[in-house]
Amino acid sequence: MANLTLVIGNKNYSSWSLRPWLLLKHHAIEFLEVQLALDTPGFTEQASLWSSSSRVPVLADGKLRIWDSLAICEYLNETVLSGAGWPTAVQSRAMARSVCAEMHSGFAALRTEMPMNVRRTPRALQISSAAQADLARIVAIWVDCLHRSGGPWLFQHFSIADAFFVPVAFRLRAYEAFLEGVGNGYRLRLLNHPAMLEWEKQAKKEEHRIDAEER
Repeated sequence: MANLTLVIGNKNYSSWSLRPWLLLKHHAIEFLEVQLALDTPGFTEQASLWSSSSRVPVLADGKLRIWDSLAICEYLNETVLSGAGWPTAVQSRAMARSVCAEMHSGFAALRTEMPMNVRRTPRALQISSAAQADLARIVAIWVDCLHRSGGPWLFQHFSIADAFFVPVAFRLRAYEAFLEGVGNGYRLRLLNHPAMLEWEKQAKKEEHRIDAEER
């Protein structure tokens, strides 16, 4: 499906862009990548050429535009993955959608206090009790899903659910939020996914602004 175009933001910062990008890469789906620099003059105008939302990511399939990361993954599951984006069992599929929806809409404190910054020199950060609760909930999801499925991924095989939690792995490393046991093993598995290594390499090479967190 060579007419697929995925419009993304900076690989260093854009956690939302990472999710559908990784799903496509994991399944070796051919697509054209267009990158727009976040928070720069002209970004809104450039993004508006792809979607009325003026946000990224955006998936373009011919004349169709899809501008939400979860909607993009659902569309890819139905059109190019033949359903492989979700677990095959009905109950597992329902649970996978539940944890995806929770990640998609929740964890505001963690997002605010621990933004994705792939290039950040790892060092600890004092976070609020709300962010700590967010992190504890995410780890609980991981441990529960992995125990139920037996791993190596949340629902045995790599799914949209895994793609939605990958930015957390970058966050945990950047802010030295150490985990133990099953949760840490899963974190390392995410970081060592070949597509994640590719994303990280490209994030470190891209032209970018130097913010205080990277100095």
